[in-house]
Amino acid sequence: MTSPNMPITTRQAVLADLDTLAPLFDAYRQFYGRASDLSGACAFLGERLHHGESVVFLAFDAGGEAVGFTQLYPSFSSTAMARIFVLNDLFVCASARQQGVGTRLLTAAADHARSAGAVRLTLSTATTNATAQAVYAAAGWERETQFHVYNLTV
Repeated sequence: MTSPNMPITTRQAVLADLDTLAPLFDAYRQFYGRASDLSGACAFLGERLHHGESVVFLAFDAGGEAVGFTQLYPSFSSTAMARIFVLNDLFVCASARQQGVGTRLLTAAADHARSAGAVRLTLSTATTNATAQAVYAAAGWERETQFHVYNLTV
């Protein structure tokens, strides 16, 4: 279990991390009301990592236990004519919340985006997820006010 005095480290995940990453991803999906599917989580993440379709960062407590992750998808802004990243997933284990894990993962994501020459990171979160919104705001993220977001289920 993480405590406020334990340092949190982050690093980019690789294919060999699937056994560590998949349970966190499965827990993230369950947080959003999906049924547990550990083998599906492993297959999905394996495909993303194998094909270079996403960038994942893992957070570890001082004991080396994985306590969170974030997943970025590369994209582009046509108007800026530049690379952007969509921070699609961010999850911290309940036992490690309020210990700075989310902030460390956001920092890793921002550092990666900068080093890749991206001009922006973007994310969306549930309107009811006030805890995450507070973390994003504290980390310097700004709520979008110019555009409305629409989705079409296909």
